[in-house]
Amino acid sequence: MADVEMMSSDSESIDGDSYDFRSLLSSLEIDFLIRNNGDQVKIDSLEGKKLGFYFSDKEDEICQIFTQKLVDVYKELSSKGDFEIIFASWDYSDDTFEEFFSEMPWLAIPFLLFYLEETLDELDDFFFQERDVPRLVILDEHGKVVTDDGVSLIQKYGVDGYPFSAERFKELKEEEEKARREQTIRSILASPSSSRDFVISSDGNKVPVSKLEGKTVGLYFSLSSCKSCVDFTPKLVEVYKKLEEKGESFEIVLISLDDEEKSFKESFGGMPWLALPFKDKSCENLARYFELSTTPTVVIIGPDGKTLQSNVAEDIEEHGIQAYPFTPQKFAELAEMEKAKEMVQTLESILVSGDLDFVIGKDGVRIPVSDLVGKNILLYFSAHHCLECHHFLPKLIESYHEIKAKDEPLEVVFISSDNDQASFDKSFSEMPWLALPFGDARKSSLSRRFKVIGIPMLVAIGSSGRTVTKEAKDLITMYRAKAYPFTEERLKEVEAEYEEMAKEWPEKVKYRWDKKRELTLMHMMHYRCDECNEYGQVWAYRCKEYDIKLHPKCALEAEAKGTESESESMDEETERWVCGGDMSIGFCSSSPLSRGRQISVLFGI
Repeated sequence: MADVEMMSSDSESIDGDSYDFRSLLSSLEIDFLIRNNGDQVKIDSLEGKKLGFYFSDKEDEICQIFTQKLVDVYKELSSKGDFEIIFASWDYSDDTFEEFFSEMPWLAIPFLLFYLEETLDELDDFFFQERDVPRLVILDEHGKVVTDDGVSLIQKYGVDGYPFSAERFKELKEEEEKARREQTIRSILASPSSSRDFVISSDGNKVPVSKLEGKTVGLYFSLSSCKSCVDFTPKLVEVYKKLEEKGESFEIVLISLDDEEKSFKESFGGMPWLALPFKDKSCENLARYFELSTTPTVVIIGPDGKTLQSNVAEDIEEHGIQAYPFTPQKFAELAEMEKAKEMVQTLESILVSGDLDFVIGKDGVRIPVSDLVGKNILLYFSAHHCLECHHFLPKLIESYHEIKAKDEPLEVVFISSDNDQASFDKSFSEMPWLALPFGDARKSSLSRRFKVIGIPMLVAIGSSGRTVTKEAKDLITMYRAKAYPFTEERLKEVEAEYEEMAKEWPEKVKYRWDKKRELTLMHMMHYRCDECNEYGQVWAYRCKEYDIKLHPKCALEAEAKGTESESESMDEETERWVCGGDMSIGFCSSSPLSRGRQISVLFGI
């Protein structure tokens, strides 16, 4: 249940600084900007207007998503005539610039001129130190920077943020705080600006919002193109109908995020509850008001009109009708039930469901779950399309073989999130262990039980059948096979070994490429060494100020090379400092990624 989440810059703010926009563009040595139809617009004509400098890149998915949002805002404000956006492209070719700019109704700096390095540097000096995109810097009519984080503000407030002044943003914040204090079901669902005081049914009838007062109401934020929403809706329908049959005072209102009316009608037509009208402005306002970050989301509003829960979608997936009435007391009861269930959990209770009492081997042979009882089991949630899964798999295979070589009672069961049989077959062909068959119904229940919200995920089940940890992926990443069998006792032993190992290392070393910079020994779960470009874990020498990270081995060898007269003795000392054998996995591991552009940022590591 995940959706794309927009990211804002964390660079130093420049709010309040003032600039002459003409001087910002002086290095171009031209007096015009362009529109996507080729028209030229004199720079002087922008005098007295509010300006947004929009730095963006077509190759960046977040830039593409945000640009569509910005287009909608710009079109709504175009009639005012006092706001203009200037596109500054980070694209690498004229073709991608032209293609991206064709989607934009505003002005742009001509691509070939903008791509001059000195122009980039000059704009950098004015606006920011890092070339992060998307970036929107808004200047008021006097050239004063209102904000250098216009992306977040446009995402949050949209056109309501106009005229993008500090006073307006303060006013909006105060309005939100007041709305939360005085929240009612009417203030949430009715629209005073359009005089709409109703919601609609799937047959087109208008239902007064007043009919919902005194009821528990679920606001269902959904997107028809979102697979998670499509999979979740039938479960929500089931819960809704059961509550309706029991005569419970409960209603659901769909808050559709669809852009096409056809998609809205097709999805809403199969739902038994109410909805806000298609493209109603309240849909966007409510997504902002409830700080929507993922779909599907079900916000629960209590009978008093106050927010009870910010999102119960996963609770409905896991507990169904038992989650009703979604109160804190009910969730406390469910938590106690879960604890009791975990105490009597067995491998069969996890992996057996009716006639589905087997897993499969490499040759497709069915292996009874009963054959796995008494072993330590790793449930590996993964998929062929997942980049991080490809990155993690070699570590898991290496650890698996090392553990099995010691005749340990371990088995791994692959639980696929692949979209088709062919992808499953590719994934499974790379793995030396067992799996649930593709499309197995047990996958959904296992995902709910262990709250799988991202892959890869690795759950360790002990020989008793109880859950040992849901964080086995992080433990394998950090300690490899040494983490087995993943118990708290074993982890304390491993951590003690690494603490002992580090006692002989100096707390600080000099960075050999700049002796003024000191690197400090510290724990790091996973990183790429800036010396050898390979991955490491557990210990690193790091300079936080410049974000330099080195393996202990690399840092100590580099320091040794820095003092030629002591090189021989230091080399011998380095050999003593760097433990051989299994311990070496604490420092270096080969990377499957290219040496070119680093993409580890995709993995959040």
